[in-house]
Amino acid sequence: MLQSQMGYLSLAVVIGIVTVMGSAILVLNRLIGPRRTSPVKQGTFECGSDPIGSAHQRFSVKFYLVAIFFIVFDIESVFMYPWAGLFRELLVEPGFGLVTVAEMFVFVGILAAGLAYVWRRGALDWE
Repeated sequence: MLQSQMGYLSLAVVIGIVTVMGSAILVLNRLIGPRRTSPVKQGTFECGSDPIGSAHQRFSVKFYLVAIFFIVFDIESVFMYPWAGLFRELLVEPGFGLVTVAEMFVFVGILAAGLAYVWRRGALDWE
């Protein structure tokens, strides 16, 4: 019981230290930070170039589709790394190993079917 309370105590100490340090940085920045402004500093900065066009222009839906597909397949890779690291141990484990391998193939199959569907519909083609 005492051991579990010590874990919470150390967590509280870390949270306290982070809170004090964050607050101190903000206060010091406000007290001793420079406050000189100029039109150049207040201007829009866009990758070192002057901005071209309006910031309120409309983007094609394909831009957002590609962004969503990137996120989906990025998440897929996050799920596959631990599975690939444990692949040999999963195959050796009786009963449970083949079920886990089958689940991963179903997971990859569903994502591959989704990719094939959007590819066939032309969502990934740029015009």
